[in-house]
Amino acid sequence: MGEPSTHRVKAKAERRQAILDAAAGLFAAQGFAGVSLEDLGAAAGVSGPAIYRHFAGKQAVLGALLVGVSEELLAGGERVAAAEHDEGARLRALVDFHVDFALRRPDVIRVQDRDLPSLAEEDRERVRALQLAYVDVWVGTLRTLHPGESAAELRLRAQAVFGLINSTPHSVRRHGGRVAAASARALLTAMASVALAVAKAPDGP
Repeated sequence: MGEPSTHRVKAKAERRQAILDAAAGLFAAQGFAGVSLEDLGAAAGVSGPAIYRHFAGKQAVLGALLVGVSEELLAGGERVAAAEHDEGARLRALVDFHVDFALRRPDVIRVQDRDLPSLAEEDRERVRALQLAYVDVWVGTLRTLHPGESAAELRLRAQAVFGLINSTPHSVRRHGGRVAAASARALLTAMASVALAVAKAPDGP
């Protein structure tokens, strides 16, 4: 009895993930408002009404997508930071992790940038809390490298680099550019590392 039950649970999880993967692509291309449940079902290989077996509605799909990716980022960032004891190595590992994520999941990043206001309030607050926690993982490492900067300045430094990394994969794809993944990864990593290491300019008079 256990094996058929396990198979059903696995199949249900796979269908749920297929819906989320389809949602990422459709929401990125057409926007949350421009996608129907029927569109989601067709892209995921199920009927529109079948989505209700996994989610309460389209907004719940968006919530699961964005909360899930925020949880993934935080867990990955914490894992990477905990694996390195040297601050420089830890920062390099965080950059590598985030660049890899941006190159793998540009659709989700675009959806988060554009459709965050469409989330239910509870999901929106959860995403923001997870994002702040992720930024703080970076701040903890940057603090040792820039001891004279305030927490607000360190958050600004980290968020500026996120903007650099996150925007590039979509820009390249949208404008028809063709850069090999390895080359894009190397360039983004080098640019982010320089931006994070640069000393703050002295305050003006």
